[in-house]
Amino acid sequence: MNTLPQPEFSRRSFVKLSTLATGAAVLAGIGAKRVLGATAGSDKVRVGVIGCGDRGIGAARNCLDADPGVEIVALGDLFPVQVEKARQALQAPSTKMKLSLIGVRTANVPLDRCFSGFDCHTQVLQADVDMVILAGPPGFRPMHFAAAVAAGKHVFMEKPVAVDPVGCRAIIAAAKLAKEKKLGVVAGTQRRHAPGYIEVMKRIQAGELGELVAGQCYWNGGGFEYRDKSDWLAERSDFEWQCYNWRHWDWICGDHIVEQHIHNIDIMNWAFGGPPAKFQGMGGRQNRGNIPGNIWDHFAVELEYPNGARVQSMCRHAPRTSARVSERIVGTKGTSDCKGSIKGEKPFIYTGGYPNPYVAEHEDLIRSIRRGDPLNEGEQVAMSTLTAIGGRMAAYTGRELSWNWLLNSSKLDLFPKECKPGPGLFPPVAIPGVTELI
Repeated sequence: MNTLPQPEFSRRSFVKLSTLATGAAVLAGIGAKRVLGATAGSDKVRVGVIGCGDRGIGAARNCLDADPGVEIVALGDLFPVQVEKARQALQAPSTKMKLSLIGVRTANVPLDRCFSGFDCHTQVLQADVDMVILAGPPGFRPMHFAAAVAAGKHVFMEKPVAVDPVGCRAIIAAAKLAKEKKLGVVAGTQRRHAPGYIEVMKRIQAGELGELVAGQCYWNGGGFEYRDKSDWLAERSDFEWQCYNWRHWDWICGDHIVEQHIHNIDIMNWAFGGPPAKFQGMGGRQNRGNIPGNIWDHFAVELEYPNGARVQSMCRHAPRTSARVSERIVGTKGTSDCKGSIKGEKPFIYTGGYPNPYVAEHEDLIRSIRRGDPLNEGEQVAMSTLTAIGGRMAAYTGRELSWNWLLNSSKLDLFPKECKPGPGLFPPVAIPGVTELI
């Protein structure tokens, strides 16, 4: 496995992390009286949800199904309507036939534990919870994660965990603090908890595929919805509307190469034992028409890993096109789809069960906390997030860049220092050869 270079945190990085945790510092003692009921002999795991969109609701359902001791006791979101939507949804078993949203167990969260506004995360953390689910827009993740760790809470956080290198460094620093405090941290890269992927990766890392020489990973699909200003948003500011329609601006979602394609890129990092050494990329904005936003709709990025192997990373949003969401690794002794099979000198086909990986990631987190050896995937998911960000930056600028520079020297910091109702942030669409590499 490759040895990862350690980030040389600048004073600015630490200042930002400290700023993100301001207000959380007063929460630092909250977790002292009970880190998790289960570790003290109680069966109860009190969970708060920060970010009540479909993924927040889905993660809450998955967490409920993961362990009979889980109780969803607090909900928080910028918008009251989202909090109420989640509260109502969690009161009944799910009938929505989508893997990540299927749920059997229910929750009845009292109104006095439902919070809204830009400070909702602070209120949830103060609501006597053992663990939090962080499922708000990715730009908020460094701030919310730092606050949760400062408050002594175990964390399940959705991917990606930042939108820029400065945010990734903040996540890495908070993840290291979480390890010192023996807090569990699991990320929403659910393939890491799927038995088929796990069995294949064991064999790849044992050398059964030989030396890895190439790979391909894809998230080609039709895209996602655009949220106009609906009736309940009519009186809200542009900044608040962008927080609701967050998938269309890079400063809050990271672009779809980061927000979606991270899943497949993470598999490449898993197979190669660490991040790439170099990035080149291209892409553009062709199919979005006059829809507001500055994200692109297609990327083609080359990831060159330290052993010289090159991986083709491709993602696309285009309606009425063929979908492909998959990974493939090529070694000197064969090939693998990464999720359950190897072809070559030592063929393998996974024949075990297929438990819901969205539930399994919560099971693994809670089980690790109960046994006193909590998982901590914070740095791992930050590295994969930063890999996707590196691909985006190489494509946006048309420049080749290195992992060492990206991890240690890039000063790109997209997310605003202060979040409050007001004017929106409408950066231009990136133009290769014009957009500056920062």
